[in-house]
Amino acid sequence: MQKIDAHQHCWQFDPVRDNWITEDMTVIRRDFMPADLQPLLERNDIGGTVLVQTCQAESDNQFMLQLAAENDFIKGVVGWVNLQALNIAGRLKFYKDNHPKMKGFRHVLQAEPDEQFMLSDGFKRGISLLSYYDFTYDILIYPNHIKYASKLVAEFPDQKFVVDHLAKPYIKNKVIDKWARDIEELAQYQNVYCKVSGMLTEADWYGWRTDDFTPYLDVVFNAFGTGRLMYGSDWPVCLLAGGYNRALEILQIYLSRFSPEEQGQFFGGNAINFYNL
Repeated sequence: MQKIDAHQHCWQFDPVRDNWITEDMTVIRRDFMPADLQPLLERNDIGGTVLVQTCQAESDNQFMLQLAAENDFIKGVVGWVNLQALNIAGRLKFYKDNHPKMKGFRHVLQAEPDEQFMLSDGFKRGISLLSYYDFTYDILIYPNHIKYASKLVAEFPDQKFVVDHLAKPYIKNKVIDKWARDIEELAQYQNVYCKVSGMLTEADWYGWRTDDFTPYLDVVFNAFGTGRLMYGSDWPVCLLAGGYNRALEILQIYLSRFSPEEQGQFFGGNAINFYNL
């Protein structure tokens, strides 16, 4: 089974557009392109990636799709469209007809002032059209949003959803109980997957220990099972707190208790099936 990194980014750094990259993130305040990532993939025997949006503009889609066309290891793209737009059906049809590597979409829900933004009629209208065009949806949220995500996914049982970064639990402060209960509720919906990604940057960037992640991994593996979880590096953001190899090593150690078949699902098979790579 080919290994797939189901969550990575590329960008040409723009301090205005990329204002989420703050002054304390000096290590990632520069350009990151496929040539920077490829040696890491080769070193770790990872055959493909899913390239995920970082800004909410269709110009970013064109940038990512061009990179995917030029780099065979980029197997799929998760882009952005305005799901509330009146012409959303036309935009989805455009991507379906013209860009086979466009696999799904994401909105930065975690940044919306309204916690319940995802339950608005306009947003849900856009979500309702995704499955017709065979697009997935990445849910980018914080723990306080999980209960709303459960309501959203319940309304669209035929839509494939994946939660990014375990919904960003408070690993640094070792807060787990409410997040765990809400994740377990969300995982009851079989159309929902979860990316085991982005953990390093939710921990103490400079002082985390491998054991810090175990309770959170136990929760998602018990809730989703190995059939609905997928590996993602969150490169280059992971450079803030240890880098690609260390993030991967945590998961390799944890997964060593599982069968080769289960490891194959987690490190590639589930992403291939979910995103139709």
